Amino acid sequence: MRSLQFTTESSSDGMTGRDFLLGDIPGVLWSPDPAGAPAPLVLMGHGGGAHKKHRAMVGRAHLLVKDCGFHAAVLDAPGHGDRPRTALDERDIAALRTAQAAGEPESPVVVPYNARLAEQAVPEYRALLDALRELPEIGAEGPVGYVGMGLGMAIGVPLVAAEPRITAAVFGMAWPDALFDAARRISVPVEFDVQWDDERVPRESALALFDAFASKEKTLHANAGTHVAWPLFEAESATRFFARHLGGQVTPTA
Repeated sequence: MRSLQFTTESSSDGMTGRDFLLGDIPGVLWSPDPAGAPAPLVLMGHGGGAHKKHRAMVGRAHLLVKDCGFHAAVLDAPGHGDRPRTALDERDIAALRTAQAAGEPESPVVVPYNARLAEQAVPEYRALLDALRELPEIGAEGPVGYVGMGLGMAIGVPLVAAEPRITAAVFGMAWPDALFDAARRISVPVEFDVQWDDERVPRESALALFDAFASKEKTLHANAGTHVAWPLFEAESATRFFARHLGGQVTPTA
């Protein structure tokens, strides 16, 4: 089992952020300040090219911690943030940039790249869950959710399929090509975000993945706009979704 070591801590406006190392993997845990009774945990996955403290991660954490009293945690994905890139990472990133510059499809590069990163990241997140549930402020029996867009979804779909302790999930905005088998093994409640005019992820493929989820409760959120026009209010919707399924009540801050 990988050891969890907290390295730095800072508190502001009722929320504490603690950087940690899970073995040699960097991550961050945001929690209510002051800590109270054990509270639900939401694992988060960041997008491709981002990192654990990207503004999207900080913003989601603020909603989950401040509005719901939950904990939120994220790891740097392999080759992202404070983790070194391998030669394979450099090769795939260069191939992606070449395809983008030439106006060629990205999916032949991104799909296997994301799948390779997910193969490494899924056991890392499961080890993180083991470690975090030993903390008294989270506990071994509390509910757990997962949210991830883009690369975070590419990691999250196989993670949720493999991890029975995760009981609700929010996904979206990723190429689904390598995810169908895992999606068919997911039966927990799912909220799924689609950009209707996404120029990168084909609408038909995204809708097919939504159909593949075995969940009896699954909700499709389709918004007009391109890939980069994802509306921020969907983060608030995800917070309400987790409040319903993990327990708790959303109490918006001023």
